Amino acid sequence: MEHPFDLSSQLENFSGRVPLFPLPNVAFFPHVLMPLHIFEPRYRQMTADALESDRYIAMAVLQPGWDDTPEFHEPEIYDHVCLGKIAAEEQLEDGRYYLMLQGLARAKVLSEETNDLPYRVGRLEVQQDRALIPSQIDRVSRRQELIALFQKKYPKVELKGVIESATDPIVSLGLVCDVIASALGLSGPMIYKMLCADDIDDRSEIIREILINEVGPTGPLKPEFPPKFSSN
Repeated sequence: MEHPFDLSSQLENFSGRVPLFPLPNVAFFPHVLMPLHIFEPRYRQMTADALESDRYIAMAVLQPGWDDTPEFHEPEIYDHVCLGKIAAEEQLEDGRYYLMLQGLARAKVLSEETNDLPYRVGRLEVQQDRALIPSQIDRVSRRQELIALFQKKYPKVELKGVIESATDPIVSLGLVCDVIASALGLSGPMIYKMLCADDIDDRSEIIREILINEVGPTGPLKPEFPPKFSSN
């Protein structure tokens, strides 16, 4: 199916071998731009290597308990990630980087590579969005409902003009879900649930339930949107 950007052209150099950048509770999804501040030496090398090759980085979510991982062991990550591509970069004089990472597609980690690199590398399989026909829901109505719920939560954010630029209602529903999910301050397990949801109708139901709970009389407003730079 078509995407707001040409996914096939974005993946024409994709070999399946991608650096993994694990962070706790970082909600990175397709269609989303994420600013990153790279300062740890191992991730500086990861960034330099990515820039010299295909510019791909996969954002992985650390599983609960990651901070209790024994020394010299890598913390566990969820096996569904978001594949991203460096859209813009700035390297500072001290070696740090500011990046803008473009979310491309959901992906599953098939295996992790054993190597001498200071960062983790995975073998990934891209997971395409699925949109069943006929749909069990009215996707245009669901899209409008999600926009309305989001605007109730974030009344000062002009989201409608951004996501309605995609004219295909099937594509737009998936895009709306991913953009909204990136703003909700989801927990690691919920981010994983969203990354596993390649069926856009299922994905929209997850987001709908979250938003209905969030914007109720007792629903607290969570983090700021748009998000600030994430740091490694």
